[in-house]
Amino acid sequence: MTRGEDDERATSLALAAGRGDRRALEEWVRATQADVWRFLAHLTDASQADDLTQETYLRAFGSLHRFAGRSSSRTWLLSIARRVVVDQLRAAGARPKIADTDWEAAAERGRGTSAGFEDLVELGLLLDGLEPERREVLVLTQVLGLSYAEAADVCGCPVGTVRSRVARAREDLVQARRERGSGTG
Repeated sequence: MTRGEDDERATSLALAAGRGDRRALEEWVRATQADVWRFLAHLTDASQADDLTQETYLRAFGSLHRFAGRSSSRTWLLSIARRVVVDQLRAAGARPKIADTDWEAAAERGRGTSAGFEDLVELGLLLDGLEPERREVLVLTQVLGLSYAEAADVCGCPVGTVRSRVARAREDLVQARRERGSGTG
């Protein structure tokens, strides 16, 4: 099934769930939960993603009867997830922070267990170093596969802003990679 077909199916399930179909609700959660969790884990960290995913779905369940399908349910749900993160950060009185994960310790534990593991650790470090707005659009478009228009809907900003943030995030990643490679970063 293509992503477009997945989105159509998830949106149909969300609309049915909004009309009270419990089976559709369960299927909709199964169809969307992995993307919501990944998005939240990239915006905060894996230790918070479970709780934030739960909060996202609690908010979505309360509003599902008002979901009209003007955008895909995935886009709608990710915009709720984004608001959950913003609210959590405001409540904590903190600015977005780098993930608590100790990537170096994880690399030592996993050394030799998986080809490319060190590359994944390095990618995690590089993503953590991005400004939150840039990391957000990069995750939406490059990890979750949303179009720029869908990412703009999730973020509540113009498509041009998403394009600009993605381009700058890529530049930042290239620069950070160079600095790590030369030992200056």
